[in-house]
Amino acid sequence: MSADRPGGGTPLLEVGRIGKAHGLRGEVVVTLTTDRTERVAPGAVLHSDAGELEVVTSRPHQDRWIVAFRDRSGRDAAESLRGLVLRAEALDDPDEMWVHDLVGAEVVSVGGDLVGRCVAVVANPASDLLELDTGALVPVVFVVDRGPGRVTVDLPEGLLDL
Repeated sequence: MSADRPGGGTPLLEVGRIGKAHGLRGEVVVTLTTDRTERVAPGAVLHSDAGELEVVTSRPHQDRWIVAFRDRSGRDAAESLRGLVLRAEALDDPDEMWVHDLVGAEVVSVGGDLVGRCVAVVANPASDLLELDTGALVPVVFVVDRGPGRVTVDLPEGLLDL
């Protein structure tokens, strides 16, 4: 998911959601929607409908994180954050495939034939799937190369035959 930055600019990506308050000191429970835990590292700045929130402390708690934000102390301040979506700028990591880079990209075969355009990435236990504008689903394990606006796939024969 992405959202435009207030006033325009680079779209921000959803990285988590704030749940309930934790304790009396202003900490909150955060459920990350990313596997990049550096999003809640001390010093990280997250964007929300309540403005920018700078992480002061964080620690893992079960499958979530307990997080304290700068200038948000006390249980009332923590409760006021409940339900907020946390957003951040995209990370620049060339070794990773990012959903926001895949959606909208042309998908071509290794032979150069246009297979379709990626309209979504579907989470699947075995392998995430590229959903194409043709309705076809392509497991990301078949992606062999990617570049700006283009994904190259090496598909087994018959995969796209319906």
